[in-house]
Amino acid sequence: MLLAADVGNTNITLGVFEDETLKCTARLATDTKLTGDQYAISVKDVLALNGVNTFDIEDAVICSVVPSVTTALSAAISKLFSIVPLVLGPGVKTGLNIKIDNPAQLGADLAAGAVAAMNEYTMPCVIIDMGTATTISVLDKNGCFLGGSIGAGVRLTLKALTQNTAQLPEISISAPAKVIGTNTADCMRSGLIFGTAAMLDGLLSRIERELGETPTVIATGGLSKDIIPLCETDIIYNENLLLEGLRYIYEKNT
Repeated sequence: MLLAADVGNTNITLGVFEDETLKCTARLATDTKLTGDQYAISVKDVLALNGVNTFDIEDAVICSVVPSVTTALSAAISKLFSIVPLVLGPGVKTGLNIKIDNPAQLGADLAAGAVAAMNEYTMPCVIIDMGTATTISVLDKNGCFLGGSIGAGVRLTLKALTQNTAQLPEISISAPAKVIGTNTADCMRSGLIFGTAAMLDGLLSRIERELGETPTVIATGGLSKDIIPLCETDIIYNENLLLEGLRYIYEKNT
């Protein structure tokens, strides 16, 4: 079995593949203070909860946007499974034709999502990843990575609102019944949820005009499943897009 790990700023998403089948997924909190030994305990326990024994894991692949956690998690995987994980970065084959100004700056998570999209969807394609940040990646009709857009994620925006104002309360992140809120909490939810949906629709419309053709749009990560239904654009939700991308990258490199 293959263990795939997507290390984000908030969560680590783990996926276990048996050949091309994703057998299970699990999430750990991203914590830069944890050591390799502590991550080893967490990984072993969460895999056991999903019926996966350490002896079942034959190899591993990691993409990460948190370098210190990459080191600790790699050490944990090496200790648990006696393997050296493949870490997505310079020198790793992805098959992507990257056309941004400095290809070395492309985030590992964006590369993994783009590789999955290139293998599973019709080009051109736009990938929305809604995590700590909301990122948008654009692939042209030939599958070339053109660039994209980065904005604050919903939780990050809410944190900025509540920590930098005197009277705005902590709220749950859920869509209100209508856009025009009639109390403070619903007004905040309207701005966060409907505002994010409208932002995505606006950006996607502008991207389509720049491309000159209608792209396939895929969304993954965090709150995507709650925001996407409120968008006016036709968007495909794929919860495990990055894990699938890591599997493709692993296969290309082995």
